[in-house]
Amino acid sequence: MTISTIAVTGGNGKIGSAILEHLADHGYETVNISRGKRCEGVSDTYITANLLDAGETYGAIAKTGTDAVIHMGTIPDPYSDPDYRVYESSVMSAKHVLEAADSLGLESVCLPSSINAIGSEHQERNADIRYLPVDEAHPRTPDDPYGIAKHAMEVTADGVGRRPSTDLTIASLRYPWVTTEEEMREHFVEADRSLEALAKVHPATGRDVLFSYLAVDDATSIARKAVEADFEGHEVFWAVAGDTTAAARTTDIAAEYYPNAEIETEFSEHETLVDLSKAAELLDWEPQHSWRDL
Repeated sequence: MTISTIAVTGGNGKIGSAILEHLADHGYETVNISRGKRCEGVSDTYITANLLDAGETYGAIAKTGTDAVIHMGTIPDPYSDPDYRVYESSVMSAKHVLEAADSLGLESVCLPSSINAIGSEHQERNADIRYLPVDEAHPRTPDDPYGIAKHAMEVTADGVGRRPSTDLTIASLRYPWVTTEEEMREHFVEADRSLEALAKVHPATGRDVLFSYLAVDDATSIARKAVEADFEGHEVFWAVAGDTTAAARTTDIAAEYYPNAEIETEFSEHETLVDLSKAAELLDWEPQHSWRDL
């Protein structure tokens, strides 16, 4: 696999712009495919496109001559848009990107899934955690529009990836809250993250997200690793930090907040509740950053 140019959809956003900088630092020519005015000064090429339009998506990707696409141009939460827009943003934009990439003979596509694909912080009921650590095979049981959309996006990628005619390598990354250093300082370093306090923390940092997070620098590196990888079809990967958002020991967190979950391993002191072995094996990726180092 030879990749020299990578297109990033949503390159104006928080994660997308960081990915563009990371790719440039690693010698790639970059393309930002976004709606509206350009908000970054890193990409070599900027193209305006509505990713909910199949023709515009195809035309934008074709015009760039790109080898791979990192698709980050979706609605980031279910609160500011109608439910159908949230669903449409994740599922249909991914469908259009995948079909264009397949038709144009691209090497790989990286898709923006989420921890919400298994049913997490945005839904009406608590996350249904069956066993720990949670791996990619854990049941997906979302009931909110955002989680359902991420689930459907993964299923759509499954379908495209199993076509005998496609040579695409497709990776879906299950991100939690992707945090800057300032956000980690405010919400983790300077906050009470004791076992007792965890019951009252923001849902994006608590039980239903497995007390997970990811530093933005690790979010960019796994996206690059995903499009550089060479495997067949579609694979889902957890993309979280190697530790939890809690000051408490992981074994104590598991006992207190997941009493009905089957514990399948012995956790080290602050080890993540998510199994990251698949990303290590297929992407050669491990998270390098922790809020505890700040």
